[in-house]
Formats: sequence, C-alpha cells, structure tokens
Amino acid sequence: MTVLGYLANGLVFSSIIVLGSIGLSLVYSIADFANFAHGDTMTIGAYSALVTFGAVGGLGGAVLGLPYGFFVALVVGIAVAAVVAVATEKLIYEPLDVDSIGLLITSIGIAFIYRAVIQIRFGSDFTRFDVRPLRPIEALVPYGVRITLHDVAIFGSAVALVVGLHVLLQYTDLGRKMRAMADNPDLARVSGIRTKRVKLWTWVIGAGLAGAGGVFLGLFNQLAPRMGFNLLLVIFAAVILGGIGSVYGAMAGGFLIGMINQLTPFFSNVVEALPIRPNWLATVIENMITIEYANAIAFVIMVVVLLVRPNGIAGEAAT
Repeated sequence: MTVLGYLANGLVFSSIIVLGSIGLSLVYSIADFANFAHGDTMTIGAYSALVTFGAVGGLGGAVLGLPYGFFVALVVGIAVAAVVAVATEKLIYEPLDVDSIGLLITSIGIAFIYRAVIQIRFGSDFTRFDVRPLRPIEALVPYGVRITLHDVAIFGSAVALVVGLHVLLQYTDLGRKMRAMADNPDLARVSGIRTKRVKLWTWVIGAGLAGAGGVFLGLFNQLAPRMGFNLLLVIFAAVILGGIGSVYGAMAGGFLIGMINQLTPFFSNVVEALPIRPNWLATVIENMITIEYANAIAFVIMVVVLLVRPNGIAGEAAT
C-alpha cells in the first residue's frame, strides 16, 4: 500500500476518533468530569444500530453501498446512546453529592454495567452489520488507495456531523450558552442561563456523537462488547493532545491521533529502509514501530507535544 492508501485509511479512522473525542470533550468542559463510560456509550450506539438494522432491513434502496435501513439504524443508534446517557445523568450522576473524582470513579462502574448488559444480550463474540462487502473503488486502486464506498460514507457522515456541531456552537442560542458554561459556569448561572438544561443538552449531543462514532466503528471494523472501551484511551489521548475542554482542540487531536494510528505501518517501512547501525538497534526499532504498537506510538507523540505545549494544541480555549 502506498502512502496515499495509508492517508486515506487514516482519514476514515480519524473521523471516528474525532466523533468520540468531541463528545468526551463536551461532557468534560460542561459536566466537569472525565466520563470513563464514554467508550461504552459508543458500544451502545453500535449495538442499537445492529438490532435496528436487523429489523428494518434494506428498505429497498442504497446510498454509497449502504442500504437505507443502515441510515435509519444510525439515527436510532444516536438516539439510544443519547437517551441512555441522559438517563444515567438524571438517575445516577446528578443525585450524587461528590466531586469530579467521585463522578469519574462512578463512571468507571457505569462502564462495567453497560458492557455487562451488552454482553449478556449479545454474547462476547465478534459480529458485523449485515452489509454486503464492497470492492475497493477501482479508480483509486492504481494509486494504492483501497477504500470502499462504505469508507466514503463513514467519512462524509462524520464531516456532516462535525459541521452541524460547528454551526450549533457558533450560530445558535444553545451553542452560545454551552460556550458560556464552558468558559465560566458560575457566571453563566448568575447571568440567567438555565445551566441544568444546557447540561442536559450537552449529554444528548456528546452521547449522540459517541453513538454515531460507535456505529461507524462497527462498520469500519466489527462489533464486540469491548469495542468502545478498547478505543477509550485513544480518545482520551486525542482530547488531552487537543487541549482538555476544547471541542475544536478535540477535533484536531482526534485527527492527529487517528492518522498516526493508521500511518504506523508506513513509518515501519520507512524505518526498515534506513541504514540504522548497529543491526540490533535497527531490529529493536523495526519491531517497536508496528501496528501492534500503534496506540503506544500515538501516546508517545502526545507526550512529546505536551512537553512543548503543556495545555495542548488549543491551549486553554474552552470551545
């Protein structure tokens, strides 16, 4: 595969990471705690879409190689993830009289509950959406790019969701209130903003984006009860790299982390071609820069960037 092929795969994978990162960053900036159940919220969205797609089927047509029923399932996955997150907020997080550390620990327990329920219902085996596999787009194959129309659908849908969020944050009354709360929640409260309502909408939007990311992750790879949890640390790395509490920083961090993850095999080929001496050192480096260590490499780069910019790419910006 050529570097263009790795870049194309990186764009698709990055779009999934970006959706997860935005949701996590939104909740952190307004609810003021790191939600460790966020990855399993992605899993809830994926499995809700799986059930819905199995029920509605193809609905008689297709877009970009995906039946209409898949997009119905995507909407249901987003909605279920949002409903579950809001119910968890109202029934568990809100009544707790604890600080952000207490909420963080509680969210870890919630993540285990989510995962256990999914595993009880669906088992622990891998599964896939009942979507016909597609051949790579023939016009791109000569350039070493082997992506399908499904990959194009993932990337295009993610871009549409991100653009929609940008419009909401910058040009709507709710978006202005969310930015005000992220900047200074106390000032927002005394200014007359109904902070509880804004917080509720934050959970809806953040969990909805997570649900969409989970559905796309299942289409890109496969579904498993631990799929969201396995991606959680990568998403945290993206949020920290972009700047904690910054939505646009989360977008940038998600893009960079996702690209690094998918470009790791290319880096391995580059290192292999370098005249590194002694030979044992070359062997060690080649073995470390492999796809198995892609997430570790992303974390190393995150640490290096934070050494230069301790506040992340977007600094202390609130949105």
